[in-house]
Amino acid sequence: MPPSSASTRAGAGLALAALCAALSACAGAEQPDVSPRAGLACVNDSLDCIGKRKATLKALTDDPQRAWVKETPTPEAYASGVRLFAYKNKKKDLSCDELLYGRKEADGAGASLKSAGTLLTPAQVARGRMLAVEVSRELAVEHAKRCRKG
Repeated sequence: MPPSSASTRAGAGLALAALCAALSACAGAEQPDVSPRAGLACVNDSLDCIGKRKATLKALTDDPQRAWVKETPTPEAYASGVRLFAYKNKKKDLSCDELLYGRKEADGAGASLKSAGTLLTPAQVARGRMLAVEVSRELAVEHAKRCRKG
């Protein structure tokens, strides 16, 4: 007999509580020093990768010089979504040149993702391409609003 939805929810609640307890027990432990760019290459959905991607996104969006804009990205950087989300989050702060650069980068992300071969799953490539199209469109709109040629 299949479990009832109430017992399924209770089991999920217990699993979540156990996970929270395990994570909080580790919270005080010494964490290894992780590169602020580690999340660019982390494409799986493990808690470790999610944490690295969040930290990398924060590092990129907190960089007042936005040096990351001119860095050459890898296909994994697009698959992780970090660079594209950084453009999305910072579009109002980007210069007109940075908006153009970001749009060109987003437009080329699909080819870069496709070139990764077996390094990325078809689903990772598809998600990266969809995000790139969305970011390209948003950057174009922002550029059109602020960077009119006069």
